[in-house]
Amino acid sequence: MTHLSKLAFKNVERVGGQSDPQLERRNKVVAAVEEQKRVLAAVLNGERYSVARDKWMTNDQGERVLVKTERQVRPWFFEQDGGWYVQCRYGARVLLVDGSNNAVFVKSLKDVGAVLDAFQAAAKVGELDAVIAKATARKPRQALAASHA
Repeated sequence: MTHLSKLAFKNVERVGGQSDPQLERRNKVVAAVEEQKRVLAAVLNGERYSVARDKWMTNDQGERVLVKTERQVRPWFFEQDGGWYVQCRYGARVLLVDGSNNAVFVKSLKDVGAVLDAFQAAAKVGELDAVIAKATARKPRQALAASHA
């Protein structure tokens, strides 16, 4: 006990380091819109946009090695009905940004950037918080079972 008697013990409640989940969701949408702007710039230049990432793989000798791979980023915009539709997503979920519709229609590909800017501005000031919370809310197990039946 002589080693522990030299230490100063105290009871403490940890208060720092906890972040606001709502703010984290906003930042996730803002970062995703930034990435979509890069996707749009690549499409306008006739290029394909992908992101390099590190991945652990096992080689032929059975050793685990770190390998750089390319991950293609799917665009939130697509051409249909003589124009372009732009959707705002949170992960794999398409958000109902105005509460009932899941896409914005624009006439040309160059107009997609303005829609992405509007999505980003709305996310920064918190206009999409309720929509994101609704999209990320977990359904009760009974509701899930009924929807799959």
